[in-house]
Amino acid sequence: MKQEDQALTNHEITICLQGGAKLGPFRGTWSKESKSDIRELSKDYDAFLQGSPQTRFKYHLHDRDKHLSHTLILRFDHVTAIYDEVVLRH
Repeated sequence: MKQEDQALTNHEITICLQGGAKLGPFRGTWSKESKSDIRELSKDYDAFLQGSPQTRFKYHLHDRDKHLSHTLILRFDHVTAIYDEVVLRH
């Protein structure tokens, strides 16, 4: 396994919306060499819940294993929860 692959974390994001709808799960991979917005989405939503205004609406989640890219455009006013499951590699 290459050194950069050892630093990969695989996230699976599920987004819950007002009214009970949900989006996902969306899988995304993040590493220092291959950035994805998957971590930024959780950080931005947490900041929004703490009172910061939402300044970003579009997020790109890259799934290296399936060679997919998901684009999410979200308004946090309609989001009730974001669940981020992370597969840790040792």
